[in-house]
Amino acid sequence: MKNNYWLIVLTYIAMQLSGIIGLPLMGWILPNFVAEDQVAIYSVVSWIVISFSIAMLITLYFLRNERHSMNRSMDLWERMPIGGSIAWAIGGIFLAFVAQAVAGTIEQQVFGINGESQNTQDILRLINMFPVVILISSVIGPILEEIVFRKILFGALLYRRLGFFLSALVSSVIFSLAHGEPEHTLLYSAMGFTFAFLYVKTGRIIVPIIAHVSMNTLVVLISTNSGDLIKELEKAQSFIGGLL
Repeated sequence: MKNNYWLIVLTYIAMQLSGIIGLPLMGWILPNFVAEDQVAIYSVVSWIVISFSIAMLITLYFLRNERHSMNRSMDLWERMPIGGSIAWAIGGIFLAFVAQAVAGTIEQQVFGINGESQNTQDILRLINMFPVVILISSVIGPILEEIVFRKILFGALLYRRLGFFLSALVSSVIFSLAHGEPEHTLLYSAMGFTFAFLYVKTGRIIVPIIAHVSMNTLVVLISTNSGDLIKELEKAQSFIGGLL
């Protein structure tokens, strides 16, 4: 695997662990600008924005020498024409929602796991308080995840050795664990499989990126603006559960 890919992975890991230093740093700086009782929440939000933004800039820097880096395949698959790739990017949004609904239903009905993701709920609360967080949750975060987990881990490191199923399984489980909710491993893994399939199908990493960004954005918009739509989605998930 290319050295710059390893550096991107290390950058991502460093970003995930950076709060150990970043949060105390923000806690030292922010009392000069915000009320004492708001320092904790402002520290979290500030460091999320700073750390993800820096990681994104570093990642793009390491990809700077790759021609059409966001569209390039790993030379494992032939790239689908633009028209077909656009169709799969759009269809991939619905495919990801279906995979999530099926996985969520199985978690609830078979394993008795609460269908709500605490991670998602925490992010939504932060977005309600600080709308800038949507830039991280819906754009920068998904782009970084697709580069790290699909382009590098799945595509460059595992696919030649393990084939589609095992490489998608390993990368998707790691993708799930990175979200800090092991109880929802099935849920995140189902999305990971979906995005890996889109990558293999089209040979373009931009396709799962578009699907992932769109899905996260729709979840935020639906969750923050329309309780009725949430109920409809829950009905759809219940319907799918009835078919299983």
